[in-house]
Amino acid sequence: MVSKNQKKLIKSLYQKKYRKQHKMFVAEGKKVINELLEADFKLYSLFTMDTSLFVTPDAITFKITEDELKNISFLTTAQVALAIFYIPENESIEADGLTLILDDVRDPGNLGTIIRLCDWFGIQNLVCSEQTVDCYNPKVVQATMGSITRVRIEYTDLINFLSLKSVETPVYGTFMNGNNIHKEELPKKAVIVMGNEANGISTAVKNLITQTITIPQFGESAEAESLNVATATAIVLNEFKRMS
Repeated sequence: MVSKNQKKLIKSLYQKKYRKQHKMFVAEGKKVINELLEADFKLYSLFTMDTSLFVTPDAITFKITEDELKNISFLTTAQVALAIFYIPENESIEADGLTLILDDVRDPGNLGTIIRLCDWFGIQNLVCSEQTVDCYNPKVVQATMGSITRVRIEYTDLINFLSLKSVETPVYGTFMNGNNIHKEELPKKAVIVMGNEANGISTAVKNLITQTITIPQFGESAEAESLNVATATAIVLNEFKRMS
């Protein structure tokens, strides 16, 4: 059974201010929860329809019904279990190899997909502006499908971060009028900046970019809009890794 206090805590963790206050976040589904457990994320409590699916202490594991799970889940279709984990302490990122930067990416699905892309392409460092959606937003955690356990994520002031990095490392930014990425000699060590879904890279960050790149459009239609930021990130990372 889920108590009133437990339900209240779970619902509160859908909001960033309470995740920050309690230093906890919510994860759902067998795969995501087990990935977090295997990565030694500290578990606060687990609510599941089937306790045999997880190796967790009995004192913090609660068997619940399907209706109870639906009542606390943020998903349209609840997935067997919901868990509360402690947010780990932030590790300061020491940029090496390729570092991806997100400038004000707001959509949880986009951030979750980008974290998965970092995992796929072996990008260990992801730096986010302070306005970028919280990586412990339940929708982001779900969209990562466990990749959040294998990517170092830091939220920081991008101007300060780039002011230090741009001195020794080339900073690439994606723009509609940049150089064709397919024709560029791309380095193994670089910083790559991806911008906001609607407005792209902010002016302040743009001023610190040393190399501008673009993904060329091959379709003849002039009405096609710019690529979704997660799609663009996949193409950009593929090009950098292909050249390395």
